[in-house]
Amino acid sequence: MSRPRIRCAIYTRKSTEEGLDQAFNSLDAQREACEAYIKSQAAEGWVLVPTAYDDGGFSGGNMDRPALQRLLAQVDAGLIDTIVVYKIDRLTRALSDFARIVERLDRRGASFVSVTQAFNTTTSMGRLTLNVLLSFAQFEREVTGERIRDKIAASKKKGMWMGGVPPLGYDLPTDAMTRALVVNEAEAEQVRTLYRLYLELGSVAALAQQLEAEGWLTRVRVSRKGNHSGGVPYSRGALFHLLKNRIYLGEIIHGELSMPGRHPAIVDPDLFEAAQQRLRAVLSSVDGPCTARVNLV
Repeated sequence: MSRPRIRCAIYTRKSTEEGLDQAFNSLDAQREACEAYIKSQAAEGWVLVPTAYDDGGFSGGNMDRPALQRLLAQVDAGLIDTIVVYKIDRLTRALSDFARIVERLDRRGASFVSVTQAFNTTTSMGRLTLNVLLSFAQFEREVTGERIRDKIAASKKKGMWMGGVPPLGYDLPTDAMTRALVVNEAEAEQVRTLYRLYLELGSVAALAQQLEAEGWLTRVRVSRKGNHSGGVPYSRGALFHLLKNRIYLGEIIHGELSMPGRHPAIVDPDLFEAAQQRLRAVLSSVDGPCTARVNLV
């Protein structure tokens, strides 16, 4: 009597997109190891489902991953019997997410296998071992997060730009050692013009109206994944944030603290302080916080 077929799907993941453009990358290495393991189980009826489920550039800290969601949908539809991963943390690094995944697999009588770790989720002992392992993995992830936050705070104290979208007037650092924002001269002049216009018009609302009438649009940005943002009229909230941004004084912001940055200032301190005085005057001239918010932004 022949053994029933066990339909196996391989899931691979890498947290960053670094190196994914190589001819043989981390996802390929994971898949190759999983394919070899499935072939070794051919006598048990294991067969590989040809569809690839690869999440390159997605964190294992949550389940918001397109390939994982497609894979789980196939499991729910009864089309997959076993999920095969290189290591458990490729599937998830969060204990709560792991519990939800196992529950979904159980509902369809499916399971998952790690080719580098001998675990069988069909037994209570196997699940206990997995829970312990994932608890340590989650602990390691949290400790790593704390270390990263500490490193960012220390680097900002040295005036370095530590990632994110640079404000209007600056481009990303080109020197990995100094990590200093680079002045974009054309945009820097736009920023100074916005400060002067605000002082002339007297309110953020009036400034937003004039900019829209003149056809001013926010800077267009393209993410690493090719997504476009910006290119829209300035909102009052965006203008208020720009007028309050101390980065234009050559400072770096960390939380509610500001410290000297390694990048040049692009707004004169007197011009910046005049804008702050005007903003404070608007706040103090109204009766309540709700009215202030409306008049100010």
